[in-house]
Amino acid sequence: MIRDPETFEALLDSVRRFVHERLVPAENEVAETDEIPSAIVQEMREMGLFGLTIPESYGGLELTMEEESRLLFELCKTSPAFRSVIGTTVGIGSQGILMDGTQAQKDYYLPKLATGELMASFALTEPEAGSDAASLRTTAILDGEHYVVNGTKRYITNAPHSSIFTLMARTNPKDKGASGVSAFIVDAKSPGISLGKIDKKMGQKGAHTCDVIFDNVRVPAANLIGGQEGRGFKTAMKVLEKGRIHVAAVCVGVAQRILDDALRYAVDRKQFGQSIGDFQLVQAMLADSQAELYAAECMVIDAARKRDEGRAVATEASCCKMFASEMCGRVADRAVQILGGAGYVADYGIERFYRDVRLFRLYEGTTQIQQLIIGRNMMREARAAR
Repeated sequence: MIRDPETFEALLDSVRRFVHERLVPAENEVAETDEIPSAIVQEMREMGLFGLTIPESYGGLELTMEEESRLLFELCKTSPAFRSVIGTTVGIGSQGILMDGTQAQKDYYLPKLATGELMASFALTEPEAGSDAASLRTTAILDGEHYVVNGTKRYITNAPHSSIFTLMARTNPKDKGASGVSAFIVDAKSPGISLGKIDKKMGQKGAHTCDVIFDNVRVPAANLIGGQEGRGFKTAMKVLEKGRIHVAAVCVGVAQRILDDALRYAVDRKQFGQSIGDFQLVQAMLADSQAELYAAECMVIDAARKRDEGRAVATEASCCKMFASEMCGRVADRAVQILGGAGYVADYGIERFYRDVRLFRLYEGTTQIQQLIIGRNMMREARAAR
């Protein structure tokens, strides 16, 4: 797609219109009902949004990382729950198949994922294993031509709506480290799979998460991603690395929407005979938010371009995710402050965004996990340079 900037700009224009005409007007409905209207999900399918990152040969749009980021800047100027509908399929749910799947796995699943016929979730997190992916306890034991899966996955986004799970499970129980973990494609309708109740969350109504329980679930050996055991942890890390740039781009888009709303209020709201935005202390909050938002946007584009060039970007991806998610939280906090009492009242929408964006600092690796990754990589590179 990057070879045709004119086509890409047309895509961005269509996304902008979709956000303005369909998504923003539906924000309150989603917040009240905790459901994304099915008509909106279907429109997302028709626009090709489920296939953003899937190659054209499989029916996707094959966006580069930079293009994906720029599209997210626009798509996320609304409630983040809308992005979540496509997020797991576009990102962590399909990328393991795309990156490491066999040709047969790609040929069968990617076209169905690109059209949104199938929705995918990423089943990694467990009650006792979150960011420490190597310590997961779910097992997949080979039994003839099937693996028998047992375990529980937690906080799985879109699990109630998913057709398949990209599952991380331990195929070698004797190996307690990362090399004992493998990745699988699991049909969500497989006998033995049950779902917990949908989680009641602080925010992001309409984006559903729940536990997924595997009780002697038989998964065909042909669904072992890549056809080799012991590669699941590496697959997960590659998927999460890309996903961190994706989430950082989401943070930029949502922060821009929040800042736009705060700025509009600062212009319209009058106190002491003038707009509150004319007061320097309000301008300071607006300026700090604009500067941090600009910095995050530049970081995302830089990391995305480096990834598109084939360069290693583990550190840059973690920097982006850490900075952009923290930035988004600060922008939301300042927006509440700028709106004053109105910022605390649901009618104005800012309090909803304030709750929604708190999740960004937690999923796809907490801020503290990103700090550990960045620091560890810095130390490794320093030692290697000696």
